[in-house]
Amino acid sequence: MFLSTNKCEGIGECVKICPTEAIRLINGKAFSCITCGACFEACPNQAIFKNRYGGYVVDRAKCNGCGVCEFTCPVNSIHIENGMTKGICARCGICVDSCPTKSRIDGFDLIEEKQLNFLKSLNLAIPTLNESKPSKSHIKRNFVGTDYEDCILCGRCEYYCPTNAIDVNINQKGVCTECRVCVDVCPADAIQKGVIDHDKCVLCLNCLKNCPNDAIKADNFEVNIIKPEDELTGSIVSCLNCGLCADNSTTGALKQINGKMRFDPSVNIQGTKNKLEDNKLDNNEFDNELLDNILDDAFDTNDKVSTNNEDIKSNNNIISDFGDKYLAQDDMALAKELLKADVGSEKINQKSIDSCPVSTLKEDENDEFALNGYCVSCGKCVKVCDRQNARKFITAEWNGSVSDDCISCGICSELCPKDAITLKRGTIEVDMDKCILCETCGIHCPVDAIPKTTMAKKRISNGFNLIDNKLCMNCKLCYRICPEDAIIDREDVGMMMVDDNKCIYCGACRNACPAKAFIFEREFEDFNDKISNK
Repeated sequence: MFLSTNKCEGIGECVKICPTEAIRLINGKAFSCITCGACFEACPNQAIFKNRYGGYVVDRAKCNGCGVCEFTCPVNSIHIENGMTKGICARCGICVDSCPTKSRIDGFDLIEEKQLNFLKSLNLAIPTLNESKPSKSHIKRNFVGTDYEDCILCGRCEYYCPTNAIDVNINQKGVCTECRVCVDVCPADAIQKGVIDHDKCVLCLNCLKNCPNDAIKADNFEVNIIKPEDELTGSIVSCLNCGLCADNSTTGALKQINGKMRFDPSVNIQGTKNKLEDNKLDNNEFDNELLDNILDDAFDTNDKVSTNNEDIKSNNNIISDFGDKYLAQDDMALAKELLKADVGSEKINQKSIDSCPVSTLKEDENDEFALNGYCVSCGKCVKVCDRQNARKFITAEWNGSVSDDCISCGICSELCPKDAITLKRGTIEVDMDKCILCETCGIHCPVDAIPKTTMAKKRISNGFNLIDNKLCMNCKLCYRICPEDAIIDREDVGMMMVDDNKCIYCGACRNACPAKAFIFEREFEDFNDKISNK
């Protein structure tokens, strides 16, 4: 909880600025909600939830003003005015910034043990209190990475990677990147330093077939290497060996064993068989409305459906699998077969693929049960990068610190797959016991305040942000904390509005709002960092 030290003079600036009226003066000192969570546990409508700051927020759309939270509060902080529940601390921290004597502090930063003992001594129905400080002060991850100062984006590592776990993208196609793959595959030793000796060349075209960037062309019984006219720029992204894909493997075919990724496709095959067995459906288990929707999608009801089996096959690939059955069954029976096909066609590796923070993990085009894009730490890329020595075995380490550029937007906390990040004003707090250093936070950070080792980057491409003024408490917290000054205070009409021309959809306002009054969506797009071919 936030509290006041003995320096507090009872000026009351924190009381005035608190968006939820969770601070009051007692004996000339500021005292506030102790964020014990008793209201959260007691609310019969589940209208109180824990936000990204670790505080508690009232969802006004769910709250009916029953007052259970008010009667439950152990320090009589909660009160209901005009149907609005107030007095619950959202831990936005704005009181700390407003205090002229610097006497407002975050109690957990200094006296966590005393505070926990105090809350436990109340002996109330409050959530289980755990020590907030993790046992580890930093997190490490071993992986095979790239020294971007030495890398020339030749793509040699990508070509030789046995699991396709490296993606090299450059701005020019069809030009030589000096990867030397052509030298390796030439049976006549006719290529040296990017030049083909036509007296030695036997026109086997092996170099042309294997060139990763299609930079070798054949013309009039000669093959030549096309050189770039401009400097090459691009990115290199490879598997981080974070293990997130293994955590999300539905069959257990992906595992991290002794810190290294391992994949067994036979486990996927057995997993698919089990899934199909689990999804066997009896006639009585079908939802008629769902079946009607399937039929609507499968057939155009305005046209006469042909009973010719060949016509059915030509109209719809899915229907073709069951065309023969359709001749002997009614529409409902066919719909059931279609539903079974839909259940069985779901990609078994999709959850692992979607969880990959750098998007290298992909389904094998030739085998639905196989995967590409996970690093097995074999070191092949390190061996073949024998000139630049840019590929290396690396140990990444992070203590949870971020730069002063942090805008407290909360994207990192929203997207963290391990729920390891809690927001604080101007910074974040990372639970190192949960963090796996997957770099999802750094990849999505809009101001690059979080360090990362990968060149993978996501940026906000589009979004939607609207304040529902039926829920808004007009506390002006969003107006005060918006890093882009995109919130407009319309005092003339008593409303807060979003300036779409300034809003970058970072979500700082939405994550801090104590009334859950924002209707918010955003989209990300790939925008990888770039280096040049030196």
